[in-house]
Amino acid sequence: MGAERRGLLLGMAAYVMWGLFPLFWPHLKPAGPVEILAHRMAWSLLCMLVLLAVLRQWSWIRELARTPGKLITVTVAAVMISINWGTYIYGVNHDQVVETSLGYFITPLVLIGIGVVVLGERLRRIQWAAVALGVAAVVVLIVAYGRVPWIALTLAASFATYGYVKKRMNLPATHSLAVETAVMFLPALGYLTWLAWSGEGTFGHEGAPQALMLMGAGVITVIPLLFFAVAANSVPLSSIGMLQYLAPIIQFGIGVAVNHEPMPAARWAGFGLVWIALVILTFDAIRQSRRERVAVPPTARAAEAPVAVEPLDLPVSAAPEREAAS
Repeated sequence: MGAERRGLLLGMAAYVMWGLFPLFWPHLKPAGPVEILAHRMAWSLLCMLVLLAVLRQWSWIRELARTPGKLITVTVAAVMISINWGTYIYGVNHDQVVETSLGYFITPLVLIGIGVVVLGERLRRIQWAAVALGVAAVVVLIVAYGRVPWIALTLAASFATYGYVKKRMNLPATHSLAVETAVMFLPALGYLTWLAWSGEGTFGHEGAPQALMLMGAGVITVIPLLFFAVAANSVPLSSIGMLQYLAPIIQFGIGVAVNHEPMPAARWAGFGLVWIALVILTFDAIRQSRRERVAVPPTARAAEAPVAVEPLDLPVSAAPEREAAS
């Protein structure tokens, strides 16, 4: 099997796993969302430390520690990912899986907004049309839900901000997750210690299966990240961009078909507007990519082609990352 095909399959596997997360988090009840988040942070860090030890990748930590500006950026990223993970777990465990999928559907539109407001980027007309449809969709969904869909908006805003901050960090996916969970480890450990001291924690009190699944929250966080890391190294970014919609599509399907969450006509209309906006953005991105490839000489394109790597040949390139979502 070729490196690119293998990377594509692993990328698909990563996004499918992220999409299936709504089937996992409810099994951790009666643990609350914050307790689950704390366990996810703690056990993810442990998994990453084991992985880094196996790969003998420690030198980058010294360089990071000598860069105060990057440490601040890492802290901001850690806070954003905590908000994202916590909100997602809350939404899933409160029967709002469809709304969580909406958050990840509209994230590309929020990223465009950050590009315009923060970076001063200029949009093409077709991009403005997609943004306008996205705004209209949110208005329709506010009416449909009878409230502001705060779970979706929080997920989109936190993940888009996280993506912007990550771009400034320029760290490989594995290193990034390790340092972000390290930043949040002490708060997570402190909270878990308080729960144990006060008798309000569930770890070890709800049977071995629940305790093992709380520990497994770290494993299921790291495995799709490793799959994504290989895909990012061997698959064109345009293909990665197409794969990113797999997760919210699966989440939406679980919310509607498995959890039987209500979807009146007005909500279908709102989601329909979002999907049309995403189709427009995808079409525009593909068209722009083709134009740029035509403008680039063949020799330059060959130099930019993905490099084949072995599954654990890390660190990965600084590609758009999805390890936070879900």
